[in-house]
Amino acid sequence: MIMIDDFIIAIALAMDALTVSVSGGAALNKPTLKKALLVASYFGFFQFFMPILGWYGGMFFNNVIDSYDHWIAFGLLIIVGGKMIWEFFKNIEEKAFSLNHKLLLVLSIATSIDALGVGLSYAFLNKSIMTPAIIIGVVTFVFSTVGVYLGKTLKKVLGGKAELVGGIILIAIGINILINHGVFK
Repeated sequence: MIMIDDFIIAIALAMDALTVSVSGGAALNKPTLKKALLVASYFGFFQFFMPILGWYGGMFFNNVIDSYDHWIAFGLLIIVGGKMIWEFFKNIEEKAFSLNHKLLLVLSIATSIDALGVGLSYAFLNKSIMTPAIIIGVVTFVFSTVGVYLGKTLKKVLGGKAELVGGIILIAIGINILINHGVFK
């Protein structure tokens, strides 16, 4: 069951990167394997690295807030998921896309901030992060690669809906954490 949660979280976190990759793929004249792998490498690496960074930060503070950890994890997931849903309904303009390394770096950091919060919540729940981080990175890499190739055809179908679905999934996982900690007894 834990591995299933990790994959669900990975899919939810990959939605921002997928959305950017799809719009980027649509902006390219002709997506190539080299271009797709470049984009996927940036997004996949940061989605892998940010949960680890968040986890180490959370482990530092874990002893201080041990009795409230599930509430903090819930809150972080609600905030991150809520932000994703808010951006969907607010209809925020699509992020700019380029194969420029500087812009890809900024976009990959921006799309992986949510993963930092997930890593922090794993630390508060005293869960290991390495396997989930690898799953998150690989899923994001695959989604981003596919997103670049499918950009032209999927842009109209997915648009911002991927972000809405990702936000709903993160909120559902946050509620599941409270249920598993017996909050609703």
